[in-house]
Amino acid sequence: MSRIVNWGILGLGNIAYEFAKSFYNTNNSKLIAVASRSNDKLNIFKKEFNISNEYLFTDYEKLINNKDVDVVYIALPNTLHYQWILKILDAKKNIFVEKPSFIKFDECKIVFEHKNFKEIFFGEGFMYRYHPQLLKVTEIIRNKEIGNIVSMKSDFGKNLIYKKNFFGFLKKKIDKKKRYFNKQLGGGVIFDQGCYPLSMSIFIASLIENINYENFVIKGIEKDYEFGDLDIQSSINIIFDKRFTSHISTSFKNDFGNKTILSGDKGEIVIKNSWNPDVGEIEVLSNNKKKYNFKNTKSIYSLEIEHTSNDILNNKKEASFPGINKKEIFINSKLMNEWVNEK
Repeated sequence: MSRIVNWGILGLGNIAYEFAKSFYNTNNSKLIAVASRSNDKLNIFKKEFNISNEYLFTDYEKLINNKDVDVVYIALPNTLHYQWILKILDAKKNIFVEKPSFIKFDECKIVFEHKNFKEIFFGEGFMYRYHPQLLKVTEIIRNKEIGNIVSMKSDFGKNLIYKKNFFGFLKKKIDKKKRYFNKQLGGGVIFDQGCYPLSMSIFIASLIENINYENFVIKGIEKDYEFGDLDIQSSINIIFDKRFTSHISTSFKNDFGNKTILSGDKGEIVIKNSWNPDVGEIEVLSNNKKKYNFKNTKSIYSLEIEHTSNDILNNKKEASFPGINKKEIFINSKLMNEWVNEK
């Protein structure tokens, strides 16, 4: 492999477009191939991202097996991840899959036991992990500026369902064909938004010295449903190794915001916008109050792509820090499965 990693994308929806836009200012990555069932989408990507005709595919397997593609990014609906992960594993090709990687823990276990799994890079698309503010949070925690971390409260909520008028709140016209409102496509607020604070919980737990964050207890799950079995709001408490408690709230009907508060025995860290900030801002509330602001010179998708490509160039089989490694993906999948299936 050269010092440039060639990427291919399966599925050309909105997230694939955002991802593709972010290759322009990476120095070790190139988008060379795309696959979609839609010729219209293929033509858009061809023109927008200068994709050669030989790398435009309506057959996903032809992209997967193309010798010039080093890593395949799966941007398909959640319910399709598993079957295409298996096909890419069979081809012994590197995989980067949009979150959540799995909607069933049994599928996660099968993938992790696949004969080729240890031989290829496998990563998951939590782009917030690459924002500079999270590196600063890590430094503050490791330096014990707020003492020992004991708890976390993290929210991800935005109102997608109700609108306000003169008479009060009314339901918006909902397109149930959209992935996040369609259970058959792996929709629901837990898969779409709850996976972010869930993965943050595991990340923070992993920073605590001598903790076994695989040892967890779930308590206090609450859920609201709409359109039958679609979860539109939920909260959960997770206790890791009897030492660290995370409280998560996520919603499609309330604007909870994106704040995360990390509490230690000597202070707090407040992350104002945890998931996709244009400008990052954190506050440290302890004996010496501090505030940090971060303005990216690159999008966090660019940082994610560049970091992943660097790992592949260095023959790593999972994301290096601060990316989500294979162990964290496994635990995240297990936790999410229990959260989603708890009635």
